[in-house]
This record gives sequence, structure tokens and C-alpha cells, in this order.
Amino acid sequence: MSFAPPPPGRPWVAINVSRTLNQHLSCSTVFHESSEMLSVDVFSLEGLFGSPHRSRRVTSVYLLRTNSPPYHSIPPEGIFSFLSYPHLVLGDFNLHHPLADPCRSLSEREFIISTRYFHAAFEVPYHLLNTPGVYTRFPCDTISRPSVLDLAIANTALSSLVSSWDTPLPSTGSDHVPCVITLRPPAIKLPPTTLHWALLDLDAVGKALDTLTILPSPPRPTPNSLSRWFDISSDRLTSLLTSHAPNKRLCPRSKPWWSPRLSSLRREYHRFARISRLDPSPLNWGNVKGSRRTYFKAIASAKKAHWSDFLSSATPRSV
Repeated sequence: MSFAPPPPGRPWVAINVSRTLNQHLSCSTVFHESSEMLSVDVFSLEGLFGSPHRSRRVTSVYLLRTNSPPYHSIPPEGIFSFLSYPHLVLGDFNLHHPLADPCRSLSEREFIISTRYFHAAFEVPYHLLNTPGVYTRFPCDTISRPSVLDLAIANTALSSLVSSWDTPLPSTGSDHVPCVITLRPPAIKLPPTTLHWALLDLDAVGKALDTLTILPSPPRPTPNSLSRWFDISSDRLTSLLTSHAPNKRLCPRSKPWWSPRLSSLRREYHRFARISRLDPSPLNWGNVKGSRRTYFKAIASAKKAHWSDFLSSATPRSV
């Protein structure tokens, strides 16, 4: 599926969306005052890679050179604006800047013009995705040198999800080569495995402690022998406790304030919700609202209690 600015005028930009992607997402076109700029907003029921952002925007830009300031058809403030959701700006900027092409010798005029656009992007802030020095345009003549005119710039909400920017594909007939941007979900670091001390089998631990044998301390202790004796004794006691306490089943969504009562309230709320979907009577809907109110209040109370416990046990070293 292709998106392009409406007539009149020559379409300088276009955005193509694959049919497979369009079957799972909702796309809407955002037109701007200039026909050299086009945006497509992409909506989904779930956030991008588990993030809260259900919408994201892709903007295609083609800057035409002009004889009056800012010497390009679209001013920088017309391209870069603050968006709370992921935004990718890409296209032929017709600009030369040391950040994108560090080996190129620029005139003072070229540097001043391009710096205006880069400063406007960085202040929002946006980040350049191009690998510095990797050319995107290879002129067909033998006089002009390769350059970096095709830029990809993303805001903070999207740049953290970018895995790579590369030009692995050959030219499709133009003097510009395709640029491939790969996104990846953010790396999730699982919390370390901990023991569920609330489920510790105290009776079994008591019987095991009666049979636990601790080596006597060294008769003539030295720092090394005393440290070795302490480590052996501590390991024996720790292994005894860990063998009688199950591990917590942690996952990226584990919550330290969760409790069996919240699980019971959640089951009750979803049970009433299923009944109400099958029979949407006022009585069933009242049960849904009552169980939901009780469930959400219990979550708020659990969070507040956990935060209070954390603050009461916090020390300057632990914070």
C-alpha cells in the first residue's frame, strides 16, 4: 500500500506499507503544508515491543534547495517537534554535516545551513541513526564524490529500540542506495533468583538443625583458618535453609507487593466480567463494578504498604 501527498503538485515523497503489516495495524496519513513532507501514523492494540506506545509515526522528507533562508524548502522547526510516542524521520535532506560525513570538506555556508537542522533535531531531542561516513549516494558521473544525503533521525522513544542502520542492498536504479533500519525489543534483565521465605518449612528446618553438625573452631585461629572455618559453617547452614525454601518464580512482570489475596480478588473480578459478557444484566454489571473496585483498591493499598516498608528500612547506602 502506497501513501503520497494529494495533488496538485509533484509528489516528492511517498511511504509504502506492506499488505501483511497493514492487515495487523491501522495506518493513517498525516499531510503537511509542504508536498515535500509526508507522515504516516501506525496504530496497534498493543504497544511497540511491550512499551505503552500504541502509536508511532514515520515521516518522509525531501528537502529542495532554495535561494532564500533557510535555503531549503522546509524549515527545521517544521520537521522536528516533540512527540511522546516513537517518531522516525528519514529521507533525502540535501545536507552535508560532519556528524553524518566526517571526511567531507565543507564550506562555511554548508556547515551553517546543516547545523541549523541538526541543532533543531538534537534539542527536541532526536538522534542520528546513520553510521558516520557510510555513503548513501553514489553519483553516476566520475567527477562528483559519494556523499551522505539520506538521513534517518529518531526521537528518544524510538532510538532506544533501534538495533542497527545499514546499507546492505544494492541500488535499485537511482544514485541513492536503500537504507535498512532494524528494530529490536529492549533487553530485559531478569531479576536474580530469590527464595520464597514465606513458604519455608519451619518444622523440617527445626528437625534438620538438630542434626546439623558444625565443625569446631580452630584451636589456634589465624585470619585465614578462621575465615575458612566461617565460610564452611555458613555454607552448611545456608544450604540447609535453601533446601527447605522454594524459589520464587520470577519473571519481568513479577511484583514484590503481590499477594495471594490479590490473586483471589483478580480471579473473582474476571469471573464476574465473564458472566457479565454472557449476560449483560444490571445485576451482573453491578457485580463487575463492585469486584473491580475492591480489586483496584487492594492493589493501591498493597503498593502503598510496600513503599512504606521500603522507606522505613532504607539506609543511605541502600538508596
